Amino acid sequence: MRNGNGHGSAILGEMLEPVSRSFGLQTARSLVALRVSGRTRARVEKLAERCNQGKLSPNERAEYEAYVQASTLIGILQAKARRILFKTA
Repeated sequence: MRNGNGHGSAILGEMLEPVSRSFGLQTARSLVALRVSGRTRARVEKLAERCNQGKLSPNERAEYEAYVQASTLIGILQAKARRILFKTA
């Protein structure tokens, strides 16, 4: 997912398609409503700022990349959940 050209997200989306077909309406609604805690959001913002400044330690870079990967995964699942909810509306 670090390739920078979007292929990683597309592949992940393709691989998650079978999972999303098993979503019921309540699961889809729960995914769409999912939000990270304020503490997590603050940590990601701090890491993003340090990254933009070129000041991340190797451990911070690994942590930040994990947050980015998790965000990508959650975002794809939420998009699939929104599509399900749209189709049933």
